[in-house]
Amino acid sequence: KLCGYLNKLGIKGPIKTWKSRWFFYDENKCRLLYYRTAQDINPLGSIDLSSASFDCKMENGEGVFEIRTPSRAFILKAISKQAMMYWLQQLQMRRWEFCNTQSRFPPNGILPCLFAFMSYFVFTFIDVVDNEDFLPLVKTPTEAVGLKAASLPAPQTSTALQNISLKHPWTEIQNTVYNICGSRQLWGNNGNVFRFDEFQEHPENVDEEQEAEEGTLEDGRMGPRLNWIRRARWMNSGFLGSEELSREKNSVDKVSVLQQQILTLTEEVKSQKELVKLLHKALEAAQQEKRVSSMYLTAAEDKDRLELVRHKVRQIADLTTRLEALEQEKKELEQILTLRDSHIQELKEHVQLLMEKNHAKQEVIMTLTEQMARELSDPLQEANTITVETLYKQQEEIEHLKDDIDAYKTQNQFLNSEIHQVTRLWTSVAENEKALLMKCACLQARNCQMESKYLTVLRKLQEAVPGLPSSHAELVKSLIQEALQWDVKEEAEESFNLNPVSEYDEYGFMTVPDYEIEDWKLLAKIQALEIKSNKLRSQEIVEKPLRDRWNSIGELNPSAELKNLIRSGIPVEHRQRVWSWMVSRHCSPVPGHYQRLLEQSRSTEHPACRQIELDLPRTLTNNKHFSCPTSQLIPKLRRVLLAFSWHNPAIGYCQGLNRLAAVALLVLEDEESAFWCLVYIVENLMPADYYSDTLITSQVDQRVFKDFLSEKLPRLMAHFEQYQIDVSLITFNWFLVAFVDSLVSDILLRVWDAFLYEGTKVIFRYALAIFKYNEEEILRIHDSVEIYQYLRFFTRMITDGRKLMNIAFNDLNPFPMKLLRNRRSMHREELEAELCELEQIKAAYVKERAEQRP
Repeated sequence: KLCGYLNKLGIKGPIKTWKSRWFFYDENKCRLLYYRTAQDINPLGSIDLSSASFDCKMENGEGVFEIRTPSRAFILKAISKQAMMYWLQQLQMRRWEFCNTQSRFPPNGILPCLFAFMSYFVFTFIDVVDNEDFLPLVKTPTEAVGLKAASLPAPQTSTALQNISLKHPWTEIQNTVYNICGSRQLWGNNGNVFRFDEFQEHPENVDEEQEAEEGTLEDGRMGPRLNWIRRARWMNSGFLGSEELSREKNSVDKVSVLQQQILTLTEEVKSQKELVKLLHKALEAAQQEKRVSSMYLTAAEDKDRLELVRHKVRQIADLTTRLEALEQEKKELEQILTLRDSHIQELKEHVQLLMEKNHAKQEVIMTLTEQMARELSDPLQEANTITVETLYKQQEEIEHLKDDIDAYKTQNQFLNSEIHQVTRLWTSVAENEKALLMKCACLQARNCQMESKYLTVLRKLQEAVPGLPSSHAELVKSLIQEALQWDVKEEAEESFNLNPVSEYDEYGFMTVPDYEIEDWKLLAKIQALEIKSNKLRSQEIVEKPLRDRWNSIGELNPSAELKNLIRSGIPVEHRQRVWSWMVSRHCSPVPGHYQRLLEQSRSTEHPACRQIELDLPRTLTNNKHFSCPTSQLIPKLRRVLLAFSWHNPAIGYCQGLNRLAAVALLVLEDEESAFWCLVYIVENLMPADYYSDTLITSQVDQRVFKDFLSEKLPRLMAHFEQYQIDVSLITFNWFLVAFVDSLVSDILLRVWDAFLYEGTKVIFRYALAIFKYNEEEILRIHDSVEIYQYLRFFTRMITDGRKLMNIAFNDLNPFPMKLLRNRRSMHREELEAELCELEQIKAAYVKERAEQRP
C-alpha cells in the first residue's frame, strides 16, 4: 500500500501553515485520500490523480513537491528528499497504470468493433514503446512510507489544534468519536487495517533524521548544526590545515583557483535553472493538452465532444494568428539585433581600451602592495590568517553549490520523466480522438446518403403526382417545398461538421446551384449531398495519402508518377503552382508583352469588344466571383480577353473563350498568368482552327467522337441511332470549353488537371466516360424527347469523381494520340469536301435565282 505522513500546505487568508496529514492511495479511483491521523476512518479530502501532473522545485525547499489538478494545486512536503522522490515516482506509476487500464471509449455501446480494435492496437503499441528510464528506481523509505509509518510520529511536530481542519468539522467530529469510542474494541479485534502492536519498534536512524530535520529550515537554508557538520566534512576532506597554509607561499594562487571554481559552478547552476524553467513550461503545455483531451473523453454526449472539438479548432486558429504576429515581431527584433551588434562592437573596442588602462593600474597597485608588504613587521602571518578565512568561506560556498547542482539534476530527471509520461498519455488520448473523428465522418457520410435517398424518393413521388390522391399530392408538394428551403449555411453553423456542405466551394462555385426548374433544384441538392458523402468516405483512405504524396514532391519533372498523380487530382494548395509549371513548359511568357497588349486595347477599340461585353455577365453564373457585377475578377477577365484578341488576330474572340479564361483566373489568380494559360490552351493544346469562324476542327472532333462512341459503347450508339439522337448537339459545347458549365466544379478541375498536362485526348476520354457512367440510365429511356431532356442535365448527376476517373483512364481501352490524329485527318478531308460541294450548290442556287429575276 502507498501510504504515509506528509505535510500539506494550508492557506487561510494571508497565513500559510503546514499541517500533518496521513495520505493513502485508492487504487480503484486513482485518488490520493488524506486524513488527519492514520487512525481516522473518514478522509478530509482527496486528490484526483488521473488528470494531475507532478512537479518538484528545489527553490521551495527540501522534500517539497506539487500535485496539480485541473481545479487546484496541492503543495506537499515529505520528511526527506528520498521520501519525496519515492512518492513522486510511485504516483507516476499508479497514474499510468490507471489510465492504461481504463476503457478507451465511452461505454455507450455505439462504437463499432473496428474502432475498438484500432484503439487496442494503438495502446498495445504504446505499451511496448521503449520507455527510457529518466529516473532510477528509488528505494522504498520504510521509515516514512507504508503501514509501518502509521506508528511513527508525523514528519513535523505541531500542536493538535493546528492540525485540526476547520473546513471539515463534521468529519473531525466523526473521526474523534471513532477514535475515542471504538479504538479499544477495533484495535483488539483487528478491525482496522493498521496494527500498532506489530510495529512498536522505532527504526535506529530516527534520531539522525530528527537531527538533520532540526538543522534544515523550511526556506531551504541550513541551520548552524548542519553548517557545523559541513565544516567538519571540509576539514576532513584533505585540505591543508591552518598551520600548513601559513607555510604555503602561493596561497594567493589557491584563492584565485577557488574563485574560478565558484564562478564555474555558479554558471552551471544558472544553466540548470534555465533548463528547469523550460521544462516547467513544456509540462504546463502538455498538462493543458491532457486536460482538454480528458474533458473530451469524459463528456457525456457526442454533442459535447463535438463542441470541444470546435473549441479546439478555434484555439488552433488563434494560435496561428499569434504565430504570425510573433513572426513579424521576430523580424523586427532581428533588425534591432543588427543595430545592437554594431553598437556592441563599438563598446568592445571601448572596453579593450579600458582593460589596457586597468592593466596599467593593476601593475601600479601590485608595485605599491609589494612596498607595503616589505614595510609591515609581520605581513606573512596576517596574510595567512586572511587566506584561511577566505578559503574556508569559498569552500563552504562550493559545497552549497554542489548540493544545489545535485538537487537540480534530480529535479531535471524527474521532470523529464513526467513530460515523457504525460506525452504518452496525451498521444493515447489523441488516438482516441482520431478514431472518434473517423466514426463521426462515417456517420455524417451515412446521414448525407440517407438524406439524398430521401430527396430521390421525393423526386420520384413528384413525377407520380398526377396519379396520387389530392391529399397525398399536397403532402408531397409541401415536403418538396420544405426540402428546397434547406439552407446549408445555417445548418453548418448550428452543428459541428467535419466537412460541412458550405454554400460555395474553394473557388467560389455554388455547391447547390439555384435553378429555376423545381425538379432541377432537387437534383442539384441530391448531387451536393452525394458529393459530400463521397468526400467524407474517401477522406482518410484516398485523399489523405494522395495529399501526403503531393507534399513530398519538391521540384516538378515530367514522369509517369507525376502523370498518375495529376490524373488523380491536384490538391487545392498545390494546383496553382502545378498549373503555372505546365503552362510555362510549353508556352514561355514574353516579358512586357501582356502590358503592351493592354495599352493597345486602351488606345484602339477592338471589333470584338462589344461581343466581349455581352458575354461577361453570362460567364460562370454559378460562381460568386463572376455573378456579382462589382466583382474584382470581371475587369480582369475583360482585360485578358481583349489582350488575347489583339494577340491572336486570326481568332480575335470566340464565344467560349470567356469561360476558359474565367477558370484560369480562378485558379491562377494573376491575370497575366491567366492570359498565358488561355494562349497555351488555344494555340498549343487545341488543334488549329478550333476557334475560327467556321469551327471546322470542332466539327471534325464531333465526328471523331462518334467513331469512338461506336467502338467503345456500341449498345448506346445503336440506341441513339434507333431514336435518331444527334449527340453532337450535347457534346459540341463539352469540347469547345473543356466541360466548363457541364460538370460540377470538383470534377471539372480534376478534368482540367489532366487536360493541361496531356492534351485534348483527355476530353475524348472523359466524354466517353460520362456516357459510360450513365449508360444504363439512358438505355432505359425509349423516347427521343425524354432522351434529349435527360442529356441536358445528366452530367450534373455525376457525383463520384473517382469512379469517373477510373472509367476514363482504366476501364476504356486506351487510344494514343497517333490514332486521334489519323481520325482527325480523315474526317477533315471528308468535311472539307462536303463544305466545298455545299458552296458549289449555294453558288448555283444564287446564280439560278439571279437569272429568274425579271
